[in-house]
This record gives sequence, structure tokens and C-alpha cells, in this order.
Amino acid sequence: MTGFGSGDAECSRAVELLAGCGRGVALTGAGMSQESGVPTFRDALTGWWARYDPMQLATPEAYRTDPARVFGWYVYRWRMARQVEPHAGHLALADVARSFDHFAVVTQNVDGLHRRAGSEDIIELHGSLEAFRCVGGRHPFDPERFRDLDLPEGGGVEPPACATCGSPIRPGVVWFGEQLPSDAIGRAHELVTTCDALLVIGTSSVVYPAAGLPDLALTAGATVIEINPDRTPLSPRATLHWPATAGEALPQLAAALAGTA
Repeated sequence: MTGFGSGDAECSRAVELLAGCGRGVALTGAGMSQESGVPTFRDALTGWWARYDPMQLATPEAYRTDPARVFGWYVYRWRMARQVEPHAGHLALADVARSFDHFAVVTQNVDGLHRRAGSEDIIELHGSLEAFRCVGGRHPFDPERFRDLDLPEGGGVEPPACATCGSPIRPGVVWFGEQLPSDAIGRAHELVTTCDALLVIGTSSVVYPAAGLPDLALTAGATVIEINPDRTPLSPRATLHWPATAGEALPQLAAALAGTA
């Protein structure tokens, strides 16, 4: 760390590094969503859910064994995500994108906050809580009908049947034991190996395959700027480590980039 609490030195250096960069990518993790008040997966296992192990709620086997409990858990998480708003960092990232010819967000988060904040080209590596779909034909399902549902203690909600094919509805997230969507991870690889700059924001850089994306960018010659209040395994290799949260650093960066346009 540099010791500049205000981030002025890091911001100035980031602006220098991003000068002339036409293609940018942001890789975001759970730390970004936490600033909006979205609990991490394990932090959300409180109250009614404290007695459950994650493997009882987030695997295909768990869904087959007790679909009502699993479906209820994701209705609960969807409702939690809808009750919060994008924070200043989410909004500023959409502004940062305007300083590039092309900019994409690759996120490990499933809460949909980037889209609600105005980011446009978004790759959701782990799926989305907004994207409920049926098991049989992957037909989309709108969860709005559950917004005001009185969840019973323990949260059981029987999955409805798809109106198109009759198969049960499941959340559109990647469960433990499932592969990441090939189109999403393939596009993420393409983006980080062809970008000029990669911003790595609020991620611990320990969960693969997402944790491998910054090294792909570095190998391809991109500038890698890590924005995280804590040091991570990526920090020694990053072009710049900016010790701040997304909500602190990104508004400062967006303003500085706009001032150099």
C-alpha cells in the first residue's frame, strides 16, 4: 500500500495508466455488492436459514431432494437484492465506461446491480437472481409474483410450473457442481485477452476461474488496476493496487477521467 488515505496519488496514477486505452474491462466481485448492503452468500445464511449448510441450498442435488426449500432460499435472496440500490461505485463505473471506445463488465455477482446502475455490456459469470428459468426448456420466468409473498419460517416455496412446457422453475444462477456458462466464460476470456486495461474491483482473487482472468490480461500486455481495501494474491502483480472500496475510488476515477476528456 502507498499510504495515501485520500487516494489522490492512486487516482492520478490510474488516469495516467488509462490514457489512450480504448478497450476496457471491469472484473467485479462480492466486495462491490456488499457496499450496497447485499450480504455475501454465506452471510445471508442467518435467521431462518442459519441451520442450513450451503450444500443443502445451492446444488442440483439439493434442488432435486427438496425443491421447495431451495427455491424458497433463492426467492428470499432475490427479494433481498431487490430491496437495495446500486451504490456510488456502481453508478460511477457506468460513467468510467464512457471514457473508453468499448467497455464491458465481467461480474461474479448475481444481484443485477450493475444493470440497474446503467452499465450496458455485462457478462454474469455465475448467472443472475433476476433470471429464473425452467429446468426443461430454459424458458424465462418473471419472479415478480413473489415480491409480496409471505415467506413461511424456513422459507419453503414450491417451484411453479413453466407456463410454456410445464417443467419446474429454478433460479438462473450457477450452483456448486455446475459449470459456468460456456458463452459467458468464453467471452470473458476474449475480453481480458484483447483489452487495454482491466479494473479488478472488490474481488478476493482466489475463486477460480474468475481469479485467473487478471493473469490472462497481464500476459496479454494489459494494464491491471486493482481496487480493493485489502491486499489480495493479485496485488503484487497488478500494475497498480488502489487500497479503497469501489464506492470511494470509482467516483473519484470517473470525475478525473471526465476532466481529462
